[in-house]
Amino acid sequence: MNLAAISVLAFAMSTDAFAAAVGKGTALLKPRWSEALRTGAIFGVIEALTPVAGWALGSMASDYVKAWDHWIAFVLLLCLGGHMLIASLKSPGEGEGAAEKPSRHGFWLLAVTGFATSIDAMAVGVGLAFLDVNIAVVAVAIGLATFTMVTLGVMVGRLLGAVVGRWAEGLGGILLIGIGSLILFEHLTVS
Repeated sequence: MNLAAISVLAFAMSTDAFAAAVGKGTALLKPRWSEALRTGAIFGVIEALTPVAGWALGSMASDYVKAWDHWIAFVLLLCLGGHMLIASLKSPGEGEGAAEKPSRHGFWLLAVTGFATSIDAMAVGVGLAFLDVNIAVVAVAIGLATFTMVTLGVMVGRLLGAVVGRWAEGLGGILLIGIGSLILFEHLTVS
């Protein structure tokens, strides 16, 4: 696998995390760069580890992982996207508004979201187990691309949040549901 192929793969693996990060950025009260970097680091580490896990699983049991990866991704993204969508549709109560938004997300919420958007990287890792590729180089490239895209995504979400408020959070939820549905559709139609 050459450098160009690794770069394209890394970018492709980070796009769904970018969409999730935009939604996360809209849900926060004016996120700062420190929060964007923290979110990027959490997503990047998870996204770097999952292809390695997939590669290891692919070496042992590729049929089992391939049979369930799309369902796991679909359910996690459906739940997270649905939660964001429902939160965006709720009418703000008396006294609620921008001041009620948190300034940062909890670690576990970010970790679950990061894992949900990295299931496809695990599946890629399974496929890479059958190729002559340095999985460490690929994993680092995916992790760095995701770190960059998620950090920028949170800040894009900040801009969108200032312009369109809860609608952007709803759009982020719809995007997560769409990504999960697309993953499921692709796996069910290819099989």
